[in-house]
Amino acid sequence: MSIQWFPGHMNAARKEAAKTMEAIDVIVEVLDARVPQASCNPLIEELRLPRQRPCLKVLNKADLADPAVTKGWLERYNQQEGVTAVALSCKGAGDAAKIPRLCQQIAPHRNSIVKPLRMLIMGVPNVGKSTLMNALLKRRIARVGDEPAVTKVQQRHKLNDRMAIIDSPGLLWGTIKDPQVGLLLATINAVGHTVVDDETVAEFLAGKLLERYPARLTGRYGFAAEGLTSAGVIEAIARKRGCLLAGSGGALDRDKAARILLADYRDGTLGRTSLEVPGPEDEAQSEPA
Repeated sequence: MSIQWFPGHMNAARKEAAKTMEAIDVIVEVLDARVPQASCNPLIEELRLPRQRPCLKVLNKADLADPAVTKGWLERYNQQEGVTAVALSCKGAGDAAKIPRLCQQIAPHRNSIVKPLRMLIMGVPNVGKSTLMNALLKRRIARVGDEPAVTKVQQRHKLNDRMAIIDSPGLLWGTIKDPQVGLLLATINAVGHTVVDDETVAEFLAGKLLERYPARLTGRYGFAAEGLTSAGVIEAIARKRGCLLAGSGGALDRDKAARILLADYRDGTLGRTSLEVPGPEDEAQSEPA
C-alpha cells in the first residue's frame, strides 16, 4: 500500500522553498521524536545539499518519546555531515529558545544587522512547526492544530535585529511507497484522514505497542496484552470502553475504539513511546523524492 497525499499548496510550497533556500543560512528541520526517520522528508535533503546548507534536526515532542531511543537517534544524526541534532519539546519556551542559539553556532558568520542569521523551518505536517514559531516569537502568529496542513504559506518574521526566521508549510513527498513509512506518518497524523482509515492505522500502532510496550496497553485499558493480535487489541479496547454499534445487537464499534487508541497515543496518555529504533533497517525507510 502506497500513500498519495500531496495537496496543491504543497507543490507551491516546494517551489517556494527551493527559491528561499538561496537566501537562508540554516535549515531547521522539525521531526517527530517518536518517528524521526519516517518524518525526515527526503525533499529537504534534495533541496539543501546542492546549496550546501547546514541542517539543525529538531526531534520535537521528545517529552512523548522513549528517552533511551531518542538518545540513539541523536547519536545517529550528529554523525551525519552538515547535521546537528537536538531533542526537545517546542511547547516549552525554554526549549524553543535553544534553537536560535544552536543555529548561531552552526552559522557564526551571520551575526550582525548587516548580515543577520536567516533560518528556515521545514518538516512534514503536524510535527510542531507552528508551535515552535509561536514559542520563539512569544505570541500566537501561526495557527496550531492537531491536523496536517494547517500552515499554507511561508511566513517570515524577525526575532531581533540579528535574526530572522521563516516558517514553511508542512511538506510531504508525492508518493510514499514504503507502507511502513506511510503508516508511521499516519500514526502521528501527518497525512489526511481520507488517505488511510483510522482502523488500519490503529491496528498498525497496536502491533508496534505489542512489540515494544505491551504493559502500556494493560495499564491504560485493563486487559492482558499477552497473546493478542493487533486486531485483538482494538477489539479489547472496544469491549473495555463499551464501544458498540447502535442498533447492532451488541456488535463492537471498532472504528471508535481505533480513534480512542490513536488519541491516547498522540496526546501522550500511553506514556513515552518510540515507534522507530535506529538500526541498519532504518536507512531503507528514507525514500527518494
